Amino acid sequence: MNNNELQVKVNSAMYTLIKEKGVASPAEVLIKIGVLTKENYENWRFGLVPYLKKVCQISLGKLSSVSREIRAYAKKNNLKPSWTDYRKWGKGANIRLKFSKSGDEQIERFYATHYVSQQKVTEAKERKKSAETNAD
Repeated sequence: MNNNELQVKVNSAMYTLIKEKGVASPAEVLIKIGVLTKENYENWRFGLVPYLKKVCQISLGKLSSVSREIRAYAKKNNLKPSWTDYRKWGKGANIRLKFSKSGDEQIERFYATHYVSQQKVTEAKERKKSAETNAD
């Protein structure tokens, strides 16, 4: 997959996730573009994989391109960044999961950041306010 194809896939995945859910995460984008299988993602979440990048089926250089494109899409579309604490699923120690082998703070922060549609947040607040008003 060349960089132009990658850019189109990332933009399409971001658009779809924001439209459907109002939020997009790097991990969801990687799944949508076929770089990360759902099974490998779940294995990582259960602590069976030491770091997420290990099971991504793309070079580290291409992963960097994906991360830049996600941030560019988010900025261009005024999406709000929201850091998420990724913890191991299941029994045992409640450990923070790693995205990269190095554990570099900037890389870890990027992969743990979700991008939220301000429009969806506003709509949710309006629905909540309306529901509270109707309950009175």
